[in-house]
Amino acid sequence: MSRFSRQITSYWHQTGAVIRNEFRTIFTDKGVILILVFALLIYATVYSLAYGSQVLRNVPIGVVDECRTPTSRALINAFNAGPNTYVAYTPTSMEEARELFHARKIYGVVYIPSDYERCLYGGEQANVAIYCDASYFLMYRQVFQEVVTSIGQTGAMVEFQRLIAKGANIPQAQATTQPVIYQSHNLFNPYLGYGTFVMPAIIMVIIQQTMLIGIGMIGGTWREFGLYHKLCPPGRRRMSTIPIVIGRSLVYALIYAVTCTYVLGLHYRIFHFPMNGDPWTVGLLMTVYMSACIALGIAVSTLFRYRENSLLLLLWTSIPVLMLSGVSYPREGIPDWLFNLGQLLPSSHGVDGFIRVQTMGASTAEVFSEIKWLVILTVVYGGLACIGIHQVIQRELRDAGELRQKE
Repeated sequence: MSRFSRQITSYWHQTGAVIRNEFRTIFTDKGVILILVFALLIYATVYSLAYGSQVLRNVPIGVVDECRTPTSRALINAFNAGPNTYVAYTPTSMEEARELFHARKIYGVVYIPSDYERCLYGGEQANVAIYCDASYFLMYRQVFQEVVTSIGQTGAMVEFQRLIAKGANIPQAQATTQPVIYQSHNLFNPYLGYGTFVMPAIIMVIIQQTMLIGIGMIGGTWREFGLYHKLCPPGRRRMSTIPIVIGRSLVYALIYAVTCTYVLGLHYRIFHFPMNGDPWTVGLLMTVYMSACIALGIAVSTLFRYRENSLLLLLWTSIPVLMLSGVSYPREGIPDWLFNLGQLLPSSHGVDGFIRVQTMGASTAEVFSEIKWLVILTVVYGGLACIGIHQVIQRELRDAGELRQKE
């Protein structure tokens, strides 16, 4: 048998030993099973249930009506007519309204002055004050949009009636009060659902973070119990680097292939998330994304001497990773140096590409840049993983030699 054939055979046996050991290590460790197998399923389900209603409805507001006329009561009824807000309280003063606001019983206050009807029908501008809770943007958006829309419709109706009373015909009055008619089309997220907006990004970030933490825990276990040295086949002085990287990568790829198939298939259908992407394009993007995450995970895992280090050092990074992906905060508002730092993470490219493919229906050519960068990150982090594992093996051999000398 030639030297090349012996090397290939040795690599094959080493890879098989690594795969068997990795599966055994994962499925005999409850903590690792929770992170690598169930965390994606649990987090995806919990977040999807939390955002299940998609759109915030029936936000309570208060109205201080000092006018107390049929006209002001008609405006209050307009606030109740929409789906986003309802008038929960009608306090008699702004002081009472302020107490309700600070007690979080209402999230907006509308103040109707005593001269509201007189100004409205006297040809003057009527002033209505709106106070919205801007500390919670979703509440603020719903209250502000509903109240402003209701006031605008009421003003248009009053102007329409005024023009009719002056002798204008209905078409002229309509053209004057509403000179421009627009049609709104919400692309890719027609109901403006928060879950539809944020869940694709959260799922991609969860994939990366659970991989990093889980692989880091396994890497710490390998170093803590000296598995690099113990798995060395008979007749060899040390384990080879490439079989370790390939074997471990195959194990994680198989596990996440199963969980991601469930999440992107059945889970997406259960919660009615958009599935506009071509299956082959989604599959290609997810393949290169998981490859980059696995390579990064193995590279980082070589830094941990104990399994607990992975949780301590990586758990806090989830929120910054989500922010750098450009979902929780627009990329245009992130400083350039911080944005460029985020490009070193697979999630920054994976989130952008996945949303464009699965939500917007982009083709492979349209997300080629994201796929290209994920391939580059796979190669770079794969190389770092090989270097890191080589250094760990050399360190184990050196420590073993020093121990034998002491004995």
